[in-house]
Amino acid sequence: MAEQTEKKYITKEDLSKHNKPGDLWIAIQGKVYDVSDWIKSHPGGEALIVNLAGQDVTDAFIAFHPGTAWHHLNSFFTGYHIGDSQVSEISRDYRRLAAEFRKLGLFEKKGHVTLYTLTFVAALFAAVLYGVLACTSVVAHQIAAAILGLLWMQSAYIGHDSGHYVIMKNKSYNKFAQLLSGNCITGISIAWWKWTHNAHHLSCNSLDYDPDVQHIPVFAVSSKFFSSMTSRFYDRKLTFDPLARFLVSYQHFTYYPVMCFGRINLFIQTFLLLFSKREFPDRALNLAGILVFWTWFPLLVSCLPTWPERFFFVLTSFTVTALQHIQFTLNHFAADVYMGPPTGNDWFEKQTAGTLDISCTSYMDWFFGGLQFQLEHHLFPRLPRCHLRKVSPVVQELCKKHNLQYRSLSWWEANVWTIRTLKKAAYQARDAANPVVKNLVWEALNTHG
Repeated sequence: MAEQTEKKYITKEDLSKHNKPGDLWIAIQGKVYDVSDWIKSHPGGEALIVNLAGQDVTDAFIAFHPGTAWHHLNSFFTGYHIGDSQVSEISRDYRRLAAEFRKLGLFEKKGHVTLYTLTFVAALFAAVLYGVLACTSVVAHQIAAAILGLLWMQSAYIGHDSGHYVIMKNKSYNKFAQLLSGNCITGISIAWWKWTHNAHHLSCNSLDYDPDVQHIPVFAVSSKFFSSMTSRFYDRKLTFDPLARFLVSYQHFTYYPVMCFGRINLFIQTFLLLFSKREFPDRALNLAGILVFWTWFPLLVSCLPTWPERFFFVLTSFTVTALQHIQFTLNHFAADVYMGPPTGNDWFEKQTAGTLDISCTSYMDWFFGGLQFQLEHHLFPRLPRCHLRKVSPVVQELCKKHNLQYRSLSWWEANVWTIRTLKKAAYQARDAANPVVKNLVWEALNTHG
């Protein structure tokens, strides 16, 4: 009892006041921590802490951090506890489930997925080299291009996995795997991926905080973008000008063609970050890795005999990789969206609302990289992909218990839902531009969808 009386308490309202740069407090399991000075060193980036500062972040902390991270918290402890802390039944169940997975060792048992995938990527790369360098047939060159697209997809899954948890023997080898699979092979910076992807996980489908749903002027998944909202992630206005209105008005037609050139946007985003003034770890290594990609890829393409063949080689490789870009958008574009920052007291609910699973047979898990189990991945981002199918029934039961949607669609259904979402926003953009007099050509073209 004496120990109890010595505790110092503050309220949730008191905690909420500490949410500004230089004064960032968070609560984890009732204890209050001052992470104001730690923010620059946080491996997950500043945005995650800033967006959740002044709140209880227990569920998010459990999701993103290994057990070893708990030992570092004591150095940030303020001595305060939350006096009026309440844990929802959903959060209790989520924490209990995470603890059970930890006891079973699921977060540490990674299987041999990484070894198999790296071997597969190496074999694919050898096949690409053979197809380009040893074959003279145009058909063989196109097959090599398709294989290269598949290679990029599989390498991206390695980069994704290594960004969420240690897939190699130690952190140094893990960083090497990240730079190799991301920067060197795909030409996409792992630093850019971490910056955007961590923010996406935290603020899943928040229109103004999640960068993965902010695609103005090309796409808009909600009419709320028509008011030229400010992106809290990019810290700039997403201007919905006449060009954006025109493009969005036809987005259900342009969706698949744009996906075929999605890699170009990723290349641009990589360069914008690497040559920006933004601080991020390992800038030199990231630049070196990108230099490797832009050395071998142009050289490979230059080995083809004619410019038309080179053009179609690049086009085919990009088009095959578009399948992955489509997959990622299917997981979120047709899911629920919201405005505002993420909150710490509805972690499970927000992840459930903002994700869609894609159902497939187990022998296709390699193709989707396990990410067809998008909800499971969002709830447990550190869980190796080899366990996502196993835990899916448990997650379904938890959703059923708390009357939350668990949406698992076929590939076809997910595409239908996504196009329907884009089409709805397209019509709204068109109507907003001309609310009284309908465009007869538009009506004629779209009467039957």
